[in-house]
Amino acid sequence: MQYYVIVAGQGSRAASGLARRTYGEDGPVDESLHRDLSWRNDSAIVEWEYGDLDAELVRISEQEAENLTAAFRVRLGRSS
Repeated sequence: MQYYVIVAGQGSRAASGLARRTYGEDGPVDESLHRDLSWRNDSAIVEWEYGDLDAELVRISEQEAENLTAAFRVRLGRSS
């Protein structure tokens, strides 16, 4: 599994989202974390690879992704 932090805006360092790519029998599956903290299919990684995304994606570790998810949970006022 590969995780990417989504950083919106030129020169920004603040995380605006989280995306991940998993690999299954049918190929890669790309998802992003939504405001309800569920993972849903999304094209952000492919769009970024083709230069069609207005944000930057930075690959991060699974631990960093877990930490970022916890921070989003706090920011959104979700307890679990």
